[in-house]
Amino acid sequence: MKYLIINGSPRKKNTWKIVKQAQKSIEGDFEEVHLIAQNIPICIGCMNCMMEGEENCPHFSKVNPIIEKIKECDGLIITSPVYAMNVTGLLKNFFDHTAYFYHRPEFFTKKALIVVSTAGAGQKKVANYIDETLRHWGFNKNYKITYACGGKDTLETKGIDKTAKKFSDDVKSRKIHSPKFMDILYFEVWKAMATSSDPIKADKEFWFSSGLVNYDFSPKVKLNPIKKAFSKLMYFIMKRAIK
Repeated sequence: MKYLIINGSPRKKNTWKIVKQAQKSIEGDFEEVHLIAQNIPICIGCMNCMMEGEENCPHFSKVNPIIEKIKECDGLIITSPVYAMNVTGLLKNFFDHTAYFYHRPEFFTKKALIVVSTAGAGQKKVANYIDETLRHWGFNKNYKITYACGGKDTLETKGIDKTAKKFSDDVKSRKIHSPKFMDILYFEVWKAMATSSDPIKADKEFWFSSGLVNYDFSPKVKLNPIKKAFSKLMYFIMKRAIK
């Protein structure tokens, strides 16, 4: 298995110690991307990625190599300490550059391990934000390690090892999990927008060229009859609302 680690911390301290501990329970090869070393300029909010296509982002040459690594890996490990009750500026800036995935999700078979540490509080909130972002990207299943260090120099490793092993076993199994209802809802929102009478150019091209416009969800992900019916109903409602 091939794993990509995206380190959202500007340093290698508590969060990185947790990652190194988690790696002991994960079988595979690891590649590291440290966002501090990537020198990605601040997102300027030009909306080019959203409206015209991500290749039109003025920082495409900095961001896209990381995206390509995500596409190639079997599992993603993504990290951030809690900074001011949120992710670091490094990780937020990276997420801002990938906002187009909210309209054009791709990673329907990918799984992630989210690692968040804090000196005090906010770790679950921050992990949930990363989880939500990855689910908008299409990620199939995300695992979370949240850890409050509280000034301690040593790690309590039992919970870290347990979650890391679950993540590793799931990646190796290649099992595809059923999506949550909210994930299906957002899928239908973006599909309805792409098939509207006045769609965003890049959205329309993506949904039709990928063939996703013809499905209730990604064809790589199986829906049970209830979720299929929910998907069709949401698309019908969204089409009427957008019209």
